[in-house]
Amino acid sequence: MEDNQISWSDFEKVDIRVGTIIAVNDFPEARNPAYQLTIDFGEEIGVKKSSAQITDLYRKEDLTGKQIISVVNFPKKQIGKFMSECLVLGLVGEGKEVTLLSPDFKVKNGLHLA
Repeated sequence: MEDNQISWSDFEKVDIRVGTIIAVNDFPEARNPAYQLTIDFGEEIGVKKSSAQITDLYRKEDLTGKQIISVVNFPKKQIGKFMSECLVLGLVGEGKEVTLLSPDFKVKNGLHLA
C-alpha cells in the first residue's frame, strides 16, 4: 500500500461535497447499466450532472431527494452523448454493486469533506 500513498497537499486538492439528487434519468446508451443524475450542490457550486452505475441497488424513484457525496473538481468527462461534471462516490461490493456514500443526517448542500 505504501506505493499508493499521496501527500496531504494532494488530498487537499480533491473537492468532496454533499449534494442532493434532484433528477434521475435512465441512461440506455451507457456501456454498463447506469443513471444520469442531476445534483444540487448549493449556491457556491450549483447544479452538476453525473453518470452513476448504481442500478443494482437503487431505483430512480428512491434517489430523488437523496443526499450523496461527490468529487466536484474533476474535469468534465464525455460519456456517450452525456457530459459528466462530477464523480459520485460509492463503495463497490463483491458483486460490483455500488452503495452510495451519504451523510447520516440532512445537511446543507455544498458542505465539504473535513
